[in-house]
Amino acid sequence: MAGSSERARHWQYAELPGVDLLRARYIQKTFVRHTHEHFVIAAIADGAEIFHHSGADQYAGAGALALVNPDTSHTGRAGVPEGWRYGAVYPSPEVVAEIAAETTTIRGTPGFVSPVLHDPYAVGLVHQVLRAAEEGNALAADTLLRVAVTRLLRLNGGPLPQREVRTAGARTAARARAVLEGRMAGPPTLEQLAADLGASPFALLRAFRDAYGMPPHAWLTDARVRRARQLLDAGTSPAEAATVVGFTDQPHLNRHFARIVGVPPGAYQRERKNVQDARQRLLLPSDVWQNRQHPRTYEPTTRRRNPTAPSSGTPWGSESP
Repeated sequence: MAGSSERARHWQYAELPGVDLLRARYIQKTFVRHTHEHFVIAAIADGAEIFHHSGADQYAGAGALALVNPDTSHTGRAGVPEGWRYGAVYPSPEVVAEIAAETTTIRGTPGFVSPVLHDPYAVGLVHQVLRAAEEGNALAADTLLRVAVTRLLRLNGGPLPQREVRTAGARTAARARAVLEGRMAGPPTLEQLAADLGASPFALLRAFRDAYGMPPHAWLTDARVRRARQLLDAGTSPAEAATVVGFTDQPHLNRHFARIVGVPPGAYQRERKNVQDARQRLLLPSDVWQNRQHPRTYEPTTRRRNPTAPSSGTPWGSESP
């Protein structure tokens, strides 16, 4: 199967604040090591994904969910030649904490215990959330999201361990991270950073990897993409965002953004613009607003399309579970 069959849509639904949404089919796509500020709840519909998490490769096939807690480094790639098709919701820590407090007995910060859970019913719930969002059914989308998160927390939830900076190496890594956050557009070399912190380069490298799951340069790329997402959400152009966060140009941002987020920054920003427009829908007659909604699906080829949504309300038609 050719790589041109890959496609993805990464968007938000105005009636689900604090939640990102994704539908994707990937074959040759490879996600580099990265983190998310939100939870990842990825429901595999077809094929399989392998992702490196907590020092080991994890396998999630059809009927399973890949579950990643916030600020946890992981990768992603196809687990079978035909790739994988999935839908994902990315609820914020605040959204998950609210649901956990109301529907579970978890004390402390809630999170997922295992990175893979085989539960076809929960997989179906996630895809129903996405379908409801695509159809503009706010009541169903909100209800189904809460049911799905509650089920996953009851089956695979627990309190997240508190990260305490105790060792000298951990304290040095935290200081290094603060320096990189403050100098994102003009970071020092590893040698300069280590010297400023009174450590050797290799000692700093080991401490940083132990603390954050990736070396400083990979963490910085991830942090730049996070910051670029915030700028794009605020309306900054991709070219300007690239310069602000320290990428050499927009193609440099495009390459890293797609390898972490799954879609290019332009496609990502267009979906955010759609959400901003949707927030004004009450000012428009309902039929006018409906006619203005045109879901976009990114295809990583030279050809892009803007299909008319089928009667099911999803750009995936009969493929959707």
